Amino acid sequence: MLIADPEHQVDCLLEGLALREGWNIERAPDNDAVLSLARENFFDLIVTSQKNSGAEGVELLRRIRQIRPHIRMIILAESTAPDDVIDSLRENAFSYFRAPFDVNSLGDIVTMAMTEPCWDDGIEVLSATRHWVRLLARCTSDTADRLIQFLRQADLPHDEKEELAVAAHEILLNAMEHGGYFRPNEYVEIGYLRTKRAVVCRVKDPGRGFSLNEIPHSAISSAPGDLFTHLAVREKRGLRPGGFGILLAQKHVDEVIYGEHGNDAILIKYLDSQQPVGAKLRAGKDFSVPLAGRSGHDAVGPN
Repeated sequence: MLIADPEHQVDCLLEGLALREGWNIERAPDNDAVLSLARENFFDLIVTSQKNSGAEGVELLRRIRQIRPHIRMIILAESTAPDDVIDSLRENAFSYFRAPFDVNSLGDIVTMAMTEPCWDDGIEVLSATRHWVRLLARCTSDTADRLIQFLRQADLPHDEKEELAVAAHEILLNAMEHGGYFRPNEYVEIGYLRTKRAVVCRVKDPGRGFSLNEIPHSAISSAPGDLFTHLAVREKRGLRPGGFGILLAQKHVDEVIYGEHGNDAILIKYLDSQQPVGAKLRAGKDFSVPLAGRSGHDAVGPN
């Protein structure tokens, strides 16, 4: 692992991980030294300096890609702009952290980067502006975790951003598990739309869908007053413990809307305090947002 000019807390974290896992660490004082070392040696992971801007981290990644096309890089940034996060996705950064950040989350992502065998084609940008991003994500839980870390860099108030991240993570995992069956060759489509008053996330999985009235393995179908009756159904079907995804999503965003076939979900988080508060769950074909994408041909609507 190559670390560029680490802050004390980051250095202590990565040193501890390296000692525990048997990794070797090299340090570089600046980006020029990182580039020079990357020319001479192969590294499994490069972690940029937290003192850099997001744009500087992305530019370093571009330059190293010319030497090491499949290098894993985690960008740490003291300052960032929405375009920096989008550019890091386009350049296949493994992850992105804007200061201040949780070092434990960084440790989880570093461990993933050092152990995940297949990563660099896990997230594909279909189209992106600072207001509307469309992605494809491989149906693996590690890819879901990486994608949500990028979402946490969104230019939103902290509480709203965390609530949206929790809800999106739950719905994304549901889509990957029940629509893509966690098959690495299957992909979920994700859309992120930022308006003046709301943020909208769309998650569309490759499965055949389901009916909200026919999911006894979900907590949303549990008996009134008992959130755990669905666990017996999950155990009988051989499913992992859980089933709280839809319920958690409802609690963290203002609306969860499912399409007619159940494999297309919209999450809405209002940013305007005058908007209605309280999660709602709706199903049907009555939702559409008549907005054009960058090419003018995209519109969010019923499946």
